[in-house]
Amino acid sequence: MKKPNLGFYIQKINDVVTASETVGEEMNPSYETVRTAIDTDKVSELSTEELTKTKDLFLSGTDKYRELLAQINGLKAPAKVMGIHKKLEKAFTEYVEGCQEMVDSIDADNKTVNVEMFNASESKQDEATDTISFCIQRVTQLVLGK
Repeated sequence: MKKPNLGFYIQKINDVVTASETVGEEMNPSYETVRTAIDTDKVSELSTEELTKTKDLFLSGTDKYRELLAQINGLKAPAKVMGIHKKLEKAFTEYVEGCQEMVDSIDADNKTVNVEMFNASESKQDEATDTISFCIQRVTQLVLGK
């Protein structure tokens, strides 16, 4: 049995984190628009076109996150990071689920956003992000011995 390559593993994790941040940055302006509309009680002022565009962007981003999750799931984690890798897989799975729930909270045809669902998905994503960050830090500590 071939031993997992630690350098390859770390590089792949780094690539996933970088790609994930890029996807998030692409979606952030649209997210801020919806978040502001919710916070100022102006969701009804968002146009069908704007909501459709946002929902399509979120769906595309969520699909990219699914691809990144598949990469994480496909990695052979070195023994010393196996446990934390499993936790990372679970947290990233929950993050993707939260993203899909945010997509589902937007109903462009009826010009509405299910605010409760949007907020719950945001909380789920925030919690998963915190866990993902912890996992990445822990992997780094274990690998670098710090």
